Amino acid sequence: MKTLQAVRGMNDILPADSPLWLHFERTVADLLASYGYQQIRLPIVEPTELFKRSIGEVTDIVEKEMYTFADRNGDSLTLRPEGTAGCVRAMLEHGLLGAGASHKVWYNGPMFRHERPQKGRYRQFHQIGVETFNLTGPDIDAELIVLTWRLWKKLGLAEAVKLELNSLGSSEDRARYREALVAYLQARFDQLDEDSQRRLSSNPLRVLDSKNPQTQALLVDAPQLGDYLNDQAQAHFDRLRALLDAAGVPYVVNPRLVRGLDYYGLTVFEWVTDRLGAQGTVCAGGRYDGLVEQLGGKPAPAVGFAMGIERLLLLIETLELVPAELSRQVDLYLVSLGEAAEVAAIQLAEQLRDALPSVRLVVHCGGGSFKSQFKKADKSGALYALILGEDEASRQQVGLKPLRDHGEQENLAWQDLPERLRQLL
Repeated sequence: MKTLQAVRGMNDILPADSPLWLHFERTVADLLASYGYQQIRLPIVEPTELFKRSIGEVTDIVEKEMYTFADRNGDSLTLRPEGTAGCVRAMLEHGLLGAGASHKVWYNGPMFRHERPQKGRYRQFHQIGVETFNLTGPDIDAELIVLTWRLWKKLGLAEAVKLELNSLGSSEDRARYREALVAYLQARFDQLDEDSQRRLSSNPLRVLDSKNPQTQALLVDAPQLGDYLNDQAQAHFDRLRALLDAAGVPYVVNPRLVRGLDYYGLTVFEWVTDRLGAQGTVCAGGRYDGLVEQLGGKPAPAVGFAMGIERLLLLIETLELVPAELSRQVDLYLVSLGEAAEVAAIQLAEQLRDALPSVRLVVHCGGGSFKSQFKKADKSGALYALILGEDEASRQQVGLKPLRDHGEQENLAWQDLPERLRQLL
């Protein structure tokens, strides 16, 4: 019989890896809560039309990468390739944007794109996304960038990432710029790579994002989007830069930064790193003021970002920044021998959990000799073993034995154990 394996590019997250995931997710959740953001939980499957209308039918995601299928009713459904469209759909469906109400929300979960799997980039990947609605000024753009900067400092990544910033202006600005860019590139069509030739007629701004060295060389003398911004868009961008300067966030303006989704306008940004090879973006986003109306709602300004969890964890591991305390998941391991001691063990364990809610306590299950139980206690990584035999159980005493040094075993009354553990842990 063929051995069953996970689908290529869709990976198991094993128990040894989970502590870092939990640490990262809790750090982000706590940070967002401190800025007043609330969590929203969204479906993994959405109507295919949602992504065609939001991302754009001629984008690589919709054309090549989406996992789309017909359900039993014949409806076309898609595993979400990104989170923003679903979040906007939810805000509209539940009437949360009425009367200009502002919202700051975030979500966490798997996304799906049929790409070529590589290190830090998978077909099922996980993102934390942050979206804000009905806030018009560059101050909210700045807040999103500032809070990510604070996150990098919390994680120790500030020296390993760089902020790239650009403005895409208004749709009219982009239309004028697109015309100039197409004229420039059309005159050099034969020198473009195959993907850029295709994009020139369908989505010419994406040519700016080409990784082909020859195409990049051609773009050096191409028209610059910044020269086509209207006064309002330029003022928005200048104010954003002033706010980031005031907050002490370093950045570089990248005139070729356009992002891969059709719904962006005005501010776009990426946090990139050179520590992971070619796949350098770890967090990206921007303003998408037209998307709510595009999906059937009344006009509502919006801005957000998403960060790739796998890539950020890979960066943390590459830079050896995994907190040391994550390597130990158990504080105490309680061993017992004899039926009466097993009964006493579960009583003592629950008393300890009441007295010390944060303690990580494993009660041995499955029987065995003291010797075999101590082997498991040592393998667990626990700092201390708690020892209960028949005599200790009858007298409500317990042995406390250090497992990571050569300290002496202590014998304590049950009622004295919590205070001693507070001192030790």
